[in-house]
Amino acid sequence: MNTKYDDIRNQAYRANMQLPELGLVLFTFGNASAADRSLGAFAIKPSGVPYRELTAQQMVIVNFEGEVLEGDLRPSSDTLTHAVLYRHWPELGGIVHTHSTYGTAWSQALQDIPIMGTTHADHLTTDIPCAAPMADEKIKGDYELETGHQIIEEFARRNLSPGEVEMILVGNHAPFTWGKSAEKAVYNSAVLEECARMAYLARVINPDAGRMKDSLIQKHFERKHGPNSYYGQTS
Repeated sequence: MNTKYDDIRNQAYRANMQLPELGLVLFTFGNASAADRSLGAFAIKPSGVPYRELTAQQMVIVNFEGEVLEGDLRPSSDTLTHAVLYRHWPELGGIVHTHSTYGTAWSQALQDIPIMGTTHADHLTTDIPCAAPMADEKIKGDYELETGHQIIEEFARRNLSPGEVEMILVGNHAPFTWGKSAEKAVYNSAVLEECARMAYLARVINPDAGRMKDSLIQKHFERKHGPNSYYGQTS
């Protein structure tokens, strides 16, 4: 049956299917969602369904309160985290959560991913932040809802913009990324994982290696972003 949610359902399905293709998830370790602000809804992976068995029609439609609008399966257990982020950050059109190996390792180590090279600087001018582990009373409460607030509060504490820094590590948990579309959120998940891997290997090679210098960070970021960017082709 065709419904008004077919577009975001298909976007969410394609985003979810990219995650195992890019080596960002194993088994059912992750989820992606796609939002439509005009409909006040987002589509998200159903809980616990292996990627090899997924279909577009299985994507569950929920509103920004996390209430199911359409679908026969239970939505991802992380649905309320997605809902909180969509409610608070209106620029978001897609969200991805993975347990990718290197990104998750940095989150388990409770460490920001330092900006050490130009690959990272092509996308961000900051370290990839790691939020501190959640307080016990919040863990015992509405955990997934509180995870969303944990992310928002960390951005407020650091004075970061979700439109400029489209990724975070949740301490002792794993990465979340987002973007204006589900496709961009997937891209950001792949970028986070590669930056995490490169930073880890750099520290293995040289434990004293530090952040790259600010002038080089700005040069590489501004080559690709802003009014004076010159990377790529003009339309």
